[in-house]
Amino acid sequence: MAGCSSSNTTSAKTITIGIDLALSGGDASVGQSTLNGMLLAIEEANAKGLPGGWKLVPQQLDDAVQGVHNPEQGVANARTFISDPSVLAMLGPYNSNVAAAQIPVTNAAGLAQVSQSTVSDELTIGDAAKSLRRQNPTANNFFRVCTTVSRQGTALAQFATRQLHLRTAYIVDDNETYGLDLANAFERDFGADGGTVLGHDHLAKNTQDFKALLTKIAAAKPALVFYGGVTSTGGGLIRKQMFDTGLGSTPFLGGDGIPDIATVAGKDADGSYYTIAAPDAAHAASARTFIASYEARFKSPVGAYSANAYAAAQVVIAAIEKALATDASTMPTRAQVLANVAATDGLQTPIGSIGFDANGDVKEPVLSLYGFKNGQPVFISQLNLTK
Repeated sequence: MAGCSSSNTTSAKTITIGIDLALSGGDASVGQSTLNGMLLAIEEANAKGLPGGWKLVPQQLDDAVQGVHNPEQGVANARTFISDPSVLAMLGPYNSNVAAAQIPVTNAAGLAQVSQSTVSDELTIGDAAKSLRRQNPTANNFFRVCTTVSRQGTALAQFATRQLHLRTAYIVDDNETYGLDLANAFERDFGADGGTVLGHDHLAKNTQDFKALLTKIAAAKPALVFYGGVTSTGGGLIRKQMFDTGLGSTPFLGGDGIPDIATVAGKDADGSYYTIAAPDAAHAASARTFIASYEARFKSPVGAYSANAYAAAQVVIAAIEKALATDASTMPTRAQVLANVAATDGLQTPIGSIGFDANGDVKEPVLSLYGFKNGQPVFISQLNLTK
């Protein structure tokens, strides 16, 4: 299924920005609020005006299949963007395993790709990242405005041991790129910080009934249950079903894949904690104008990655504007836009100043911690990870 797409009326003065997100199924709520952040940035850029009278057109495609984000669909969407010469850059995806599938394709095409939320270390760091860029191994085309999953794992492990004072954990992951990386990072750092892991299980795809697993976990009597994964691959159902197996009062921890678990677990989400790989927009002075504009435009509060999405779009828009400032008589090339994205430094956004290192990661990573109260997310604290 190719998902939804905005109308794209091409003209000599039209530049398209491709957007790939999970916009249906279990990831839809966070996907839509993420999309809204991107659309707002594009709308504001058009209202302000681009050099030479050029206009930006978003083309959004859904990478969810049967309600779950799908790497193969993500690749198909990326190929759709690549086949359209008016697409000069791509935003997204939301999920790391989708990004891992797309990067070899966008790298081969020289298409700049900027994500707001894909946190797997292996997308940008080390030999694993180089293997994704197999067509052009020395040419990085993938960038992200969020920090990495290993940093989330460290922060969550330290939060569990040092603030919640919990010393035993049972770990479950969804056996996907992001979930495995997060779970392994937590396990490593929880142990390093004096904690004991009582067990670590991997979920089978499309599991809906976790009561047998949770009964086994309850018998181990952990002080916390840690989940590596996203709401649509089991996060919400596990938390909800914990209450049927004597684990309702046991804290449930996870990363930025579960900010929407209350859509499944309702008030049973209380007692859960998660990270977002970005500053908390509501507590950042730099985000006040963005929040007001977002709420006025979409008549709803910002989502977990709305501000990141706006910032990712800003990166692409600034790169396009820089190319047009040199020569607005013709459409810039993808190579020009990619070079300008890579050179981004000091760009002011709702999540702070954005600049990229040689890997395509932000130079000033920040992480936020949240809990739930009455089924609603509550900000706990923010950590500047450069300090």
